[in-house]
Amino acid sequence: MAVIEELIREEENGSLSFGNYELAEKTKKDGFDYNGDSYKIKTFNEITKLEKNGLFVYESVPGTTVHGFMTNGEKVIMSVEGDRDAQITLELEPETEYKVFVNDVNVGKMKTNLGGKLVLSVELENKESVNISIEKN
Repeated sequence: MAVIEELIREEENGSLSFGNYELAEKTKKDGFDYNGDSYKIKTFNEITKLEKNGLFVYESVPGTTVHGFMTNGEKVIMSVEGDRDAQITLELEPETEYKVFVNDVNVGKMKTNLGGKLVLSVELENKESVNISIEKN
């Protein structure tokens, strides 16, 4: 896989891909229309952040590239790559339990906080991608 040069794009399967962890300076793109919503991406080697209609969706520290991001309220799937281990924060339903899978391995159940944030860490050595699936319990 590769970084997203255009910062954000819709894939043929209807998913979103976004982020470029190779950028040295913060770069952003605002007003990307996708399924009737407006998305904003900020990305570079230190952070990648995605917002939908002004609301938080995804953040990684350090920056990452995300491929195939899809969510339907019950499940989130994506493939994440970067050049260093990353902490990922997602906005989901408040105080809800989710099963988290990394590369098809169940890493356990996690509960979101009052604000709906779910935080997980992934090992991203040698710029390899990691498949993440999060399912409402």
